[in-house]
Amino acid sequence: MKILGLDIGTKNIGVAVSDPMELIASGRENIFRKSDESALVAIKALVAEDNIELIVVGLPVNMDGSSGLRAKDAEEFAKKIEHATGINVFLWDERLSTREAENLLITADVSRKKRKLVKDKLAAQLILQGYLDSKNS
Repeated sequence: MKILGLDIGTKNIGVAVSDPMELIASGRENIFRKSDESALVAIKALVAEDNIELIVVGLPVNMDGSSGLRAKDAEEFAKKIEHATGINVFLWDERLSTREAENLLITADVSRKKRKLVKDKLAAQLILQGYLDSKNS
């Protein structure tokens, strides 16, 4: 089964997809979140194209475990995704995944301009890989 991983942001949605054996997450692309409707159309297209059977959405909870505005937005958008696609959506605690992605790119000496282009899909990849690793351990 293939799993879609999403890092929901206010402007961009990072996208990653697992291999059919559910071992490795690969970053795919970013979806520009001009509106929820346009983003949902793009997500539905990815689901159909890759025969996705589960969607994992990163839930950016605060360090103390409480939910802030970003977490509430991710939860609401996850419900919209589930309704639009008919596929189960699993919320995954993604504390600091975007920061981890940024640090990995800085360590790899990626320019600020290129980091901006790949940070969200790398964060989605880290979210999905974390889910896959926990599921397979």
